[in-house]
Order: sequence, then structure tokens, then C-alpha cells
Amino acid sequence: MNPRDDEPGVPTTPTNRAAASTPERFLPVVLTAAGDGDDDSSPAGDDADSDRPTIGSALDQVLPVLPLRNSVLYPGALMPLAVGRPKTLRLLNAVGTGGTIAVVSQRDKDIDEPAADDLYWVGTSARILRVHHEDEHTLHVVVQGVDRIRCREFVQSEPYIIARVEEAQVQDEDSTEIQALVRSLKEMAAEIIELIPELPSGAVDLVNHIDSPSRLAYMVMTHLAVPVDEKQDVLHEDDVRLALRRALGILNEQLEVLRVSQRINSEVKGEMNRNQREFFLRQQLKAIRKELGEDEEEEDFVEVLRARLIAAGLPPEGQKVANKELNRLRSIQPSSPEYTVARTYLEWLADLPWRTSTPDNHDIDQARAILEREHHGLKKVKRRILEFLAVSSLRRDGRSPILCLIGPPGVGKTSLGRSVAEALGRKYQRISLGGVRDEAEIRGHRRTYIGAMPGKFIQSMKRAESNNPLVILDEIDKVGRDWRGDPTSAMLEVLDPEQNHTFMDHYLDVPFDLSKVMFIATANQADTIPGPLLDRMEVIEVPGYTLPEKMEIAKQHLIPKQISEHGLRADQFTWEPDALEKLVVNYTREAGVRSLERKVAGVCRGVAVGVVEKRWDHHHLTTESIREFLGPEIFIPDAAERTELPGIATGMAWTATGGEILFIEATKMPGSGKLRLTGKLGEVMKESAELALSYMRSKASQYGIKPSVFRENDLHLHVPQGAIPKDGPSAGVAMFTALASLLTDARVRGDVAMTGEITLRGMVLPVGGIKDKVLAAHRSGIKHVILPERNRKDVPDIPEDVRNDLEIHFAKKIDEVLWYALDTSTAKPETKAAIGEPESAAT
Repeated sequence: MNPRDDEPGVPTTPTNRAAASTPERFLPVVLTAAGDGDDDSSPAGDDADSDRPTIGSALDQVLPVLPLRNSVLYPGALMPLAVGRPKTLRLLNAVGTGGTIAVVSQRDKDIDEPAADDLYWVGTSARILRVHHEDEHTLHVVVQGVDRIRCREFVQSEPYIIARVEEAQVQDEDSTEIQALVRSLKEMAAEIIELIPELPSGAVDLVNHIDSPSRLAYMVMTHLAVPVDEKQDVLHEDDVRLALRRALGILNEQLEVLRVSQRINSEVKGEMNRNQREFFLRQQLKAIRKELGEDEEEEDFVEVLRARLIAAGLPPEGQKVANKELNRLRSIQPSSPEYTVARTYLEWLADLPWRTSTPDNHDIDQARAILEREHHGLKKVKRRILEFLAVSSLRRDGRSPILCLIGPPGVGKTSLGRSVAEALGRKYQRISLGGVRDEAEIRGHRRTYIGAMPGKFIQSMKRAESNNPLVILDEIDKVGRDWRGDPTSAMLEVLDPEQNHTFMDHYLDVPFDLSKVMFIATANQADTIPGPLLDRMEVIEVPGYTLPEKMEIAKQHLIPKQISEHGLRADQFTWEPDALEKLVVNYTREAGVRSLERKVAGVCRGVAVGVVEKRWDHHHLTTESIREFLGPEIFIPDAAERTELPGIATGMAWTATGGEILFIEATKMPGSGKLRLTGKLGEVMKESAELALSYMRSKASQYGIKPSVFRENDLHLHVPQGAIPKDGPSAGVAMFTALASLLTDARVRGDVAMTGEITLRGMVLPVGGIKDKVLAAHRSGIKHVILPERNRKDVPDIPEDVRNDLEIHFAKKIDEVLWYALDTSTAKPETKAAIGEPESAAT
């Protein structure tokens, strides 16, 4: 198949040869003989017969159809075609020169065998002026559009398409609006012709001599290289006003593009002239400097840079690259942009600490004292740092560990890095990774780019002036990964002890040793860290703080810090122990201490106001004055109050900000046995509710529940704080307990919280986040915690003072959970007999 089948060719008139050098999008608008609307017009230089026949004005007949792709034929326009499709060849052989056909455009140019739905139904009747046989598979045809037609129906598709057509000429008018549109169209066409110098000078006169408004619109559109659908829109209009408006809009767009193109060409030409002038001026400046002897200063700078590179102690490969760049720098003129690029690169090489290290502090007692002074708790992290110091004191060439501290916000993960650096005697650098989505920020940009720089790690090495600093990789779980790049993949080499001794930054293009750097990453959750990256780090979980720990942190760190920041003295106010405890319990509920620090700052501001107003010189803070400074209590332990009625159970949840407790509420109402779930629950949590209901129905008779309850009532489960998304299987136990409490009328004990996943067999499966969940329950005043039996191994991770203050129960089956959770004094006898006393013992 000829790839140019039924596509318009380029007329071989003298004027069209001139237009061949114009941009494709701006074909000349006056180059073919669309003329002024007369059917007997022909292009300049064309040898068509002047007495060719015309179609009558009352056209209503059956005509063969020639599908046209990539263009639209307008009335009065000449168009050469290259034909190669079998159907079209059969059509032309049947009609022959002088015959009349219907020319319509395809909607999709890629369809080789178009059907009726693939064609526009408004087209042009055309006369075949010339047929030239190139070979047996290709014909070259010249057709001229005669009248606008509309296809009423397609009556035949083989051996070629035939359609019943009717005349659809656009009636010209002579109103004031039409005259204004014609004038605007001619002026715009003339402006386009002036912007294209290749067009002949008589083109404007040819446009101005066209009197028919419709033929003017058609002639202009014939020679604009715009999409077929835009050309077809003009031909499709029955109203000459709308046709002129559409043509005027399209022509205006082309004119704007031409204007912009001309302006760009002028600017580029002006830039070239300016660059040439600048070159000559710089050459003159160079000659002047040579006469003044100023070139010696550049020579001195190159020698100084060479000495700095030698003193930096680059490895042999790096020294080889540096010498090559130095020799290249000598041959570049200082005024050239390349000179600045090469000079900046060599300065980076000279400034990096290739061999400069700081000695580690091997005094373990001193390091322990620094860690204990700066941070309360965090025993696992402190123990790991002391282990590293002990190993490095025995083996001085040991590689630094790569730690990842995972815990809720505000527990001191980031600030711990500075304390560790002080304990080790190392330089401290922090790299914030939150929101980084370009791997070039890790590996650097190549020097071919304008403004290229090394990556964050090489920049940190330069700032630290040491090749063994402690680097905090803050918020590593919040690195962006999308179609623009994946920085975490670029960090695999950085955090791999087997590879980072030859870390290759794209800007340096020379290996740099990062194996001596001690990396400590911080994250709120491990789920968003890619597995390969997480596998390269030693994960240490940092738990939330207990009430005694928060009070101790407030006394030792937060209160002295805020006193100093607010311009107060330590002797200007004192804290009553109950006041500080009230501040922690009733005004904050978090795993960390950031909110606590803000509340302490609020109290300090209130005291500062009294000092300035001279209401007191010394203020003793009590529970009442706390309320005066901070307002009413924000958090009030209400677990017991919220579970006073049957159908409410207290669950435990884990989030990226630490543990929380949540209440599961259940109720019933007359209905048909449907289950409704609310509280913005995820799919897994919804499935847990369905599991709980299914198991409850299977055990209804054992619990003394009538089966008719499930048929005659609808059940509704709701988890408050409905605007917060919730998901996970660990609420299954609490959901089942809430349903059991509702249907057996047995109240859930107010001081009990629970977690665990359930199965259809009534088994209680283990879940994660036990430590954070138990801490959250303890903060909320819970005294009894129910955990899955297989989570017994996680209990040692819970702080000892919390374990001593709680009674932890373990359950293998859901019946055991009900024994601990339900107030059996209000339960039915059948329920008591069904749940029985569990075998598992409490801790």
C-alpha cells in the first residue's frame, strides 16, 4: 500500500515552488487558483482546459465517494492527489477524466478501508481534471472542488463507496457584519503574507480581488497547514458568518505563531551579534592584560591550586584526574565559561577531606556520662553506641555502624545524633531527606549541566572537614519516589559497608571513601522504607515515654531550656509535683515530648507576664495556676465512663505518631440482619468486623443469644474520630467484644483495653506495635491489658515501671478475652458458662 494513498500533493506551479521553503504550518494562502469562486478558474501556470464542465446548481444525485485523508477539499480549490488504495483506483478507472465525484475527508487518517462512520458527511463535489498513470498501483490525479455537498446516505461500499448527496451551498450575504469579517480576514491574510518573505508580491492583490465571502474563507483555509478537524469545521458551517468567524480564529492563531517565531529569530540574531562583539572585546582585554603583566596572577593561582591538591592527599586516580583538569585550565581563557566550571571542580577536589580524620573518644565512661546527661532513657541506643566504642578501641580500623532509629515523633531521635557525636568526639552533620525526590541530590549532577553541584553527602563531607563525621539521615522514611526518580535506590551504595568505600559522585567522578562515616537514620515507621535499604541498616526501635520519664525529662531538660529562652531565672518560680503531673496527663497525650515542651513554654510566658507587671517576684505553680495559664484540661481519662453501657469496648491501635486507644461502639435496631460500619474504616478492618459477627452468630446459642436477634435487627459498629482513616486486623478482638457485650447485655470493664486479630475458629492471632499500644493504654489510665498469647515475647520490651503498673493478660481464644473483658456480674448464666475461666495466666 502506497503510504501516500489519497493524500494531497503539492501543485507544480511557479508560485508553489517559491512557497516550498516556507514553514510547513504556514503554507501560502493565495497560491492555488481557488480564485473568487468561479468554477472555471485555474492556477497560474496550470494547463487545465478552460472549458471544463461544471455540475448543475440543483445537485441531488448518487455520486462515487473518494475518501481523502490529511486534508479537506473546498469548493473552487485545485488539489493534486496520489492514489493507491484499490477501491479508489477502481473508482477513478470507472469515472475517468471529466467525471464528477464526491470528495469527503476521513476522521482518522490511519484507517485504510474507511466505512460510512469513518467519514465526515459534509464534503465537496469535484471534477476530475487529469489522471496520470504512474504504474499499475498508483495514479496521480488533479481534481477541482465545485460545490459544497452533504451526504444523505451511503448506498454502496463495493467495489467502491457510493453515496446519495444533496447540494448544500453556503449563501453569501452582504450585511455590515459580513463586510467587517471579510475585511478582517483579508487584512490578517495580508499580514501573514508580509511575514513570509518567500511568498510572491502579487499574493496580497489576489486575496483582495476575491468578492465571495464563503470562497474567501475556503481559499484561506485551503492553504493553512492546520489539522483536518479544524478545516472540516469551516466547511461544516451552513452559515457564512460562522464559517468566516471560524476561519478568522484559526488564521489569528497562525498569525500569533508567526509573530512569535519572527521575534525569536530576531532575538537569536541579536544574541549572536552580541556574542561576536563580546568575543572581540575580550580579545582586546586579553591583549591589554598581557601588556600590563596581569596574566602572571592567573599562573600563580594555578600553581596555588596545584599545591592545595597535592596537600589534600587525593588517591592516585583522583590525582590523575586533577592533573588533567589543571593542564586544561591553563589553556582556557579566564573569560570563558569553561574556565569557571573547571576551576570550581578543582576547588571542590582540593577542599574535600580525603585523609583528614578526627580521633575517636575511646573513654567509655565519659561517653556514657555525656549520653546520660543529654538524654533520659533510650537504653538500647546508648548500649549500641557504647558497644561501638568498645569494639573500635580494640580494633582501630573497624567500620562505623549504620543505625536506623524508628519511633514516634518527639522522642529525641534527631537530637540524639548530636549527643552521640559529642560522645564520640566526631564532627556532626545533618541531612534532611524529607521530600527529596531527585537522585541527583544524592549522587550529584554531572558537570555538563549548568549550575552542577555534588550530592548532599559530598557537600556534608566538605562542611565537616573530616572523612569520619557522624551524619544524621533525618526522615529517611519520607523520601519521595515517583516517575521523576527514586533517591532511595541511589542511597543503596551509600549505606552499604561493602560498597561505600568507593562511593562515586557524578560531579566528582572520582571514588570517595564513606566507609568511615557513622550514619544514623531516623524514621517514624519502617513500612515506607524500601526493603533493600532497610536491610542495610541496623534497626533500633525508640519507644514513647512513660509518665515518670516525661516528668523527669521536663525537670532536667524542658523547664530549664524554656526558662532560659523566656528570659527568666530558675529562682523566679517553682513547680508543685502535682502541677507538673497534671500538665503531663491532662494537657498532653503523645508518645514524645514536643507538645509537653510547648505547654511548658506557655506556662513560662504566663509567668513572664506576671514578672513584667510586677505582680510577683516568685511564683509557685500549682494545679490551679496551671489551669489559669493553659485553660481547662484537654485530656480527661474517660475510658471507664465511655464503657458504662453494654456494647462499648476499648481497643488499642498503633500509628506513625505512636500508640493510641480507640473505642468500638456497637448498637442494634429493628431491621433485617444487616451490618453497618462507620468511622472511615479500611478494607482489612471491615473484614475483621464481618469475621467478628460471623463467629458471634456461630456461637449465639452458647452465649445465650437467640438466633432471631440476627434476623430481626440491624447491627451497627462505629469507631469514633470518624475523620481519621483506620485500618488493620488488630481491632478484631475489640469488635467481637463490643458485639458480645451488646448482645449479652454484659458491660465491658472500663479499665480494660485489648488488641489482637481473630479468626473464624475463634483463635486470637498476634499483632504488631505492642510496646506503643501498651504505653498508650497506660497513658489513658488503663489498668488491665489483654494481648494475644503469641505476643508474650514482646512484653520485655515494655518499660518495667509500666509493667509494674499494669496487669497484662494473654488469650489464645476469644472466649478467654471475654472472661477478662466482660463484667460477669451482669452477664447471663449461659454467657458465664460459655466463656469459662481461661488457662492462660496473667503477668
